[in-house]
Amino acid sequence: MANIKSAKKRIKVIDKKTARNRRVKEHIKAVLKSFDAALAENDLEAAEQQLKLAEKKLMQAASKGTIHKKAASRKVGRLTNRFNKAKNA
Repeated sequence: MANIKSAKKRIKVIDKKTARNRRVKEHIKAVLKSFDAALAENDLEAAEQQLKLAEKKLMQAASKGTIHKKAASRKVGRLTNRFNKAKNA
């Protein structure tokens, strides 16, 4: 346990940031699962809506520093490719 006042504050701040990052990542995982489910059911309209939501949430997480910007872009690109393959098939 920290003894210095600034170190105690840093512990509190880190806990808050960790909790926020966890919530954001869990929400992203939920959106990605719903996108996968919509693709599995061949429901392209729902999949398209989930794709838009996933892109929005991934970019928000990247802008806040929860995930890296290029990792978010890569995930969006892969999701879009999967959606386009399902749409064209």
